[in-house]
Order: sequence, then structure tokens, then C-alpha cells
Amino acid sequence: MQESTQKVVGTFGYMSPEYAMHGIFSVKSDVYSFGVIVLEILTSKKNRVVDLNESHVSLVGHAWTLWSENKSLELADEELKNSYHEQEVLRCMQVGLLCVQEGSEDRPTMASVVLMLGSETMTLPQPKRPGFYLNDDSEVPDLSMSDHVDCSRNEITLTMIHGR
Repeated sequence: MQESTQKVVGTFGYMSPEYAMHGIFSVKSDVYSFGVIVLEILTSKKNRVVDLNESHVSLVGHAWTLWSENKSLELADEELKNSYHEQEVLRCMQVGLLCVQEGSEDRPTMASVVLMLGSETMTLPQPKRPGFYLNDDSEVPDLSMSDHVDCSRNEITLTMIHGR
């Protein structure tokens, strides 16, 4: 079941591609957000600009690149070295990447995600390319206005009406 909206509201790095670009929201939109959070937990980093000198600009893109190059463990937070089981990190990364796949039909349901994370023996499918992934042929967007800004600016106008 999908719904369409005229106004897209949310935090861009956590919005699924179909919602951010077309206003289409479904239960798989939340799965995308969950996948981003899983990757953030593994790295202790936010899903924002990672390295403008590389072909990816987000944590999701960075995770996908490492996965594609069989360097997945490089994603894990350096501070956690030697305190985790490699297979658990690889499984969590794979589940995270399955959740952020570009096509909503390719993403698992949250019920499936719970099963994947809770089972050590369940065979997981290989993830496909994530949404918002920039490859070598893509143009890196101009992020100069928002480089490493950790806060938001909310403006409010208060109008008080007084009788005569």
C-alpha cells in the first residue's frame, strides 16, 4: 500500500528516495530510515557528507562502496575494534544495506528485518544499490552552504491580535 502526498516533510538523510523525490510514502519508507540508523550505529557517524574527494557523499554511499569492494569491516567504528564479532557487524551492515536499497520493492519489511537481525543462521540476500548513491559518473552536489552544519534554524512568527 502506497500513499502520495503533496508536501514532503522530514529529515532528508533519512527519507526514502521515492518519498523525497515523488512524495510517495509506504511502509517501506520507514524501513529505509531504519537502515540508515543501523549504518549510523555501526560507524558512530551521521548520514551526511563523508568525503567530498570520493565519489560518494553520504554514509549510505560510503557503506555501499565498502560492501562492493569487500572491505565492509572498515565501516565499523575504530573505537570498537576487538570488542565485536566480525560476523555480527557484517550481518548488521548487510541488513542496513538491504533496508536502504533504491527500489522500495527490494527492501524487506520490518518484520523480516527483525528476523534477519535475530537469526544467525538465516541466509540473507545480497543488497542492491542504495538510493541516493552517487557513482563515479555522477556529479557531486554543491554542499558548500551546508558543510558540516549540525544544527537547524527554525523560524517562527508570532502575531498577537489586540482589540481596539
